[in-house]
Amino acid sequence: MNTAIRLGGFVLGLATVFGAAYGVGQLSGPVRGTAATHQSDSPHQSDPVNSRPPGGLLVSDRGYTLTPAPAAAGEFAFRINGPDGRPVTDYDVTHDQRMHLIVARRDLSGYRHVHPVMDPDGTWRTDSPLTAPGSWRAFADFVPRAAEPLTLGVDLSVPGDYRPEPLPPPAPAAQVDGYTVRLDGTLTPGRTSSLGLTVSRDGRPVTDLQPYLGAYGHLVALRDGDLAYLHVHPEGTPGDGRTPAGPTITFSVEVPSAGSYRLYLDFRHAGTVRTAEFTLTAAGPAGPPPAPMPTPTTPAPEETHSGTTGTPGHGHG
Repeated sequence: MNTAIRLGGFVLGLATVFGAAYGVGQLSGPVRGTAATHQSDSPHQSDPVNSRPPGGLLVSDRGYTLTPAPAAAGEFAFRINGPDGRPVTDYDVTHDQRMHLIVARRDLSGYRHVHPVMDPDGTWRTDSPLTAPGSWRAFADFVPRAAEPLTLGVDLSVPGDYRPEPLPPPAPAAQVDGYTVRLDGTLTPGRTSSLGLTVSRDGRPVTDLQPYLGAYGHLVALRDGDLAYLHVHPEGTPGDGRTPAGPTITFSVEVPSAGSYRLYLDFRHAGTVRTAEFTLTAAGPAGPPPAPMPTPTTPAPEETHSGTTGTPGHGHG
């Protein structure tokens, strides 16, 4: 077993330490509710378009807390403790799953989206998605029964020769496994922006995309610097008689501030889920840009996954 994978249980154990320093959170819609119960790692506590801190910055929110759990070698394990302090075991299904776990390296060069399995005691377990040395952020995206959607998370560290990669510049198209995905649209802070992502293969439009998580595409955006989190789904639903199965997937997106964002589009075709990545800059009035967090450097070999060009650690569960 690869050393980086074997470290999964150990790394999650570090979450308590790193969580106190960094935190996590949510940004999948209008932000409402009581004040957050954990410090944000963003230098500004709120964004111009929201009264609460932006998503992805809180480890505890609205009474729910992401708590590391003991894990076997090669596992990633955690619980969600509810307002009563006990592990939550009752979740609504959203986007075909009760729990979405998304991880990304802090330099945004690594990304994985997996779906853990819950033990009867409320512990969620999955094979460790941390596949390369560096500082990572893990997001748990879920909906407690009869409650509002939440995304909680924590920063983790994988030992090894970590060499941060620069954020790729904005480009109109991305390549993955012989597919080309073209992005059309811009981001404006505080306003709903329409983004069109058009999939082609060998120069031909793909018109038979397959549903993935209840849609023809799944989009996650992370803000460069503090990794504020935005999770959206496209307009329309497969089988509704109005939404074509490609080549274009249209998303309505609202970002909280100006800055650079890394977008990850998951799409399924010919039975395989692939990820296309983009950098997009939102221009407009906003507060100071988020400051990047420090990233420790420690030793462990790197493992890469095939499927997405130029980025280690991409995959799906």
